[in-house]
Parts: sequence; C-alpha cells; structure tokens
Amino acid sequence: MLVDGGVRRGSDVVKACALGARAVMFGRPYLYGLGAAGELGVEWVINYFSAGVKRTMALVGATDVASLRGLVRC
Repeated sequence: MLVDGGVRRGSDVVKACALGARAVMFGRPYLYGLGAAGELGVEWVINYFSAGVKRTMALVGATDVASLRGLVRC
C-alpha cells in the first residue's frame, strides 16, 4: 500500500508505516520548501521529516521500520 496525501510531519509517516504502508509520499511539503527557499528549503523539509520519524519511532519503542508492522491493530 502507498500513502499519499495529508502527510505533514514525521509522525504521519510512522503512523502510515505502522498501518501497513510500504511507502509514504509527501510531495506538497517538498514543493512548499522548494518554493519558499529553493534547495535549502527542500533540505529543511527532508530534515524536518527525518527528525520527526526518528523522534516518533523512539517514543513508540521501534528500532526499525519493520518493527512498526503490527504495532497498530485495526
């Protein structure tokens, strides 16, 4: 499953992966960063998402993306 739309922070990426996503796309934040500050804006967005993913994974006790599978039961 691919997730696209509504992804605004790293915790959204972790949630999607925990629910079974194999990939998460975040084009709009990328383009906002590009439009606002060019290459530096894109780097900021990528760092923002990366830090959010790392922080959220640490808070839920996940050491890698594979350990997120099955974390959430629907």
